[in-house]
Amino acid sequence: MQKLAKILEEIDYLAILGNPGIDIVNLESDSRKVVAGSLFFAIRGTISDGHDFIDKAIASGARAVVCEELPQNTDSNIVFVKVKNSALALGLMASAFWGHPSRRLRLTGITGTNGKTTTATLLYQLFTRLGHKTGLISTINYFVGDRKLDATHTTPDPVKLNWLFSEMINYGCTHCFMEVSSHALVQQRIAGLHFAGGIFTNISHDHLDYHGTFPDYLKAKKHFFDILDKGSFALINKDDRNAGFMVQNTKAAVKTYALKSMTDFRGSIREMHPEGMLLSVDGKEVWTSFIGGFNAYNILAVYSGGVLLGAPGDDVLRVISSLAPVEGRFETIRSTGNVTAIVDYAHSPDALENVIEAARQLLGAGQQLITLTGAGGDRDRDKRPLMAKIAAEKSHRVIITSDNPRTEDPEKIINEMLEGVEEVLRDRVVCITNRKEAIKAACLLARPGDLVLVAGKGHETYQEVNGVRHHFDDREVIRSVFGLPGAGT
Repeated sequence: MQKLAKILEEIDYLAILGNPGIDIVNLESDSRKVVAGSLFFAIRGTISDGHDFIDKAIASGARAVVCEELPQNTDSNIVFVKVKNSALALGLMASAFWGHPSRRLRLTGITGTNGKTTTATLLYQLFTRLGHKTGLISTINYFVGDRKLDATHTTPDPVKLNWLFSEMINYGCTHCFMEVSSHALVQQRIAGLHFAGGIFTNISHDHLDYHGTFPDYLKAKKHFFDILDKGSFALINKDDRNAGFMVQNTKAAVKTYALKSMTDFRGSIREMHPEGMLLSVDGKEVWTSFIGGFNAYNILAVYSGGVLLGAPGDDVLRVISSLAPVEGRFETIRSTGNVTAIVDYAHSPDALENVIEAARQLLGAGQQLITLTGAGGDRDRDKRPLMAKIAAEKSHRVIITSDNPRTEDPEKIINEMLEGVEEVLRDRVVCITNRKEAIKAACLLARPGDLVLVAGKGHETYQEVNGVRHHFDDREVIRSVFGLPGAGT
């Protein structure tokens, strides 16, 4: 519980009606979750406008309302706070409500199109193994020290975020690593947070259904580095052509890493094997169980971030050599008949191309790569033909199937993907709408030594069809076809 006046101290509000000395028990932007004593935030969204639910929130017990437009009729028993941006106010006030917990953590944000989950998770594992109590906020899981919580969003809403940080402080955590999504940046979910540093992995075509244009997507990511202060670091992948744009206006100390450019932190791939790869990092060799150029960038980002946060480089490399790939990211399952399936979350053109290239490097003479891919419904349609084109050009056989169709017709999605495949390559492409049957077909097509890449869903344990989530795990289906334990039901 906090006094409304206390959590308004750092807010530039335009007007206030009523007594700000009242007690607030929680903050809420969903009128359905309001309880007695809540402070309700009326936020304008893409689908609905929270101002339309002010009366409902008050009827449910809200004692105060933050809004951009005051209602025509105001209740004298309710405190109204008018602000320019309700979403921004929610972030700032959520931080204040929980006592600004991010200021007491060494919080590092990771943003980019690909590699966020792997980089954040490995940094969490690194600092945990170095003896620090550490938090994690990622697409797959949230961790408060060793306490695991189910993830609901890549970057949660400000109330959930600050509650998590508060829990981390109570547990004794000193560090936290979190993915920062472009949606969260636009929606002001990280407003009011203090970051020790930010890491930029890369940027490519994705989420244009939400952002509209690639320049707008770029600007959303850039905003993260714009808000870093001069005591923070901004670590960027210099090999990405948009890296310089990301830090044009940052106040943070800019540091760089790369495999191809001269940078503060330099790496290279010495050897690549089915079991892992040998890297050179700042002139020292380290063996990792990770595969592919994209993972070399992830490992280098982890090393660089660890050193910038004060960890000795030799200790960082020692721990890195013991780390394993993240769930659903180039996760391998091998059959007794010497067929290897690779499960990966790749759901953008660039990510798919990266994992295909990594898989191709593992093929021996006469061995084939069979790629299964799809595209999500109610999302960026422009990337659908691009993904099918990449799969057809770089794989020996391709199966296009359903991903999470959501409210769209899965066959329509598949047909839009097919438009990207040149006629000369059509004979290597098969369309099987049912994802379970498609995975079975891909595994049964494989001969000993072949690789089956199952892309798009990775760690997910559901498939969303007609707006309803059903249990579905690519890995369970693969194990069932291979006759391995862990096949599920």
